[in-house]
Amino acid sequence: MGFRENLKAEIAYKAMPVKELALLTQISRRTIDNYLREDSSMPSAEAAVRIAGALGVTVEYLVTGEERRDTAPDSRAIANSLRSLSSRDREIVVSLIKTLRKMKDRRAAPAGDVTG
Repeated sequence: MGFRENLKAEIAYKAMPVKELALLTQISRRTIDNYLREDSSMPSAEAAVRIAGALGVTVEYLVTGEERRDTAPDSRAIANSLRSLSSRDREIVVSLIKTLRKMKDRRAAPAGDVTG
């Protein structure tokens, strides 16, 4: 599948109206409709990045239909959940993740290493 098919599938999966995608990406609805047409061309890299960001996927996924191998399986679900939070709640979650990462790094540090 190509960009058009993956874009259609992702819009359907998210149950996101094209109008909402247009608002989130600041790309006109007409332009997005053009990307969804049978004879469509690939969007610019900038447009693809905006669309992927709004849908919570990578540009690679929209182009190839495949996720990066180093992406955790539930990272899409986490990203979607984060988008539904207020900006303050997102800050709290990000702070928690940073704290957990520091704790993990400290546990993994060799004995006698006092970095961090």
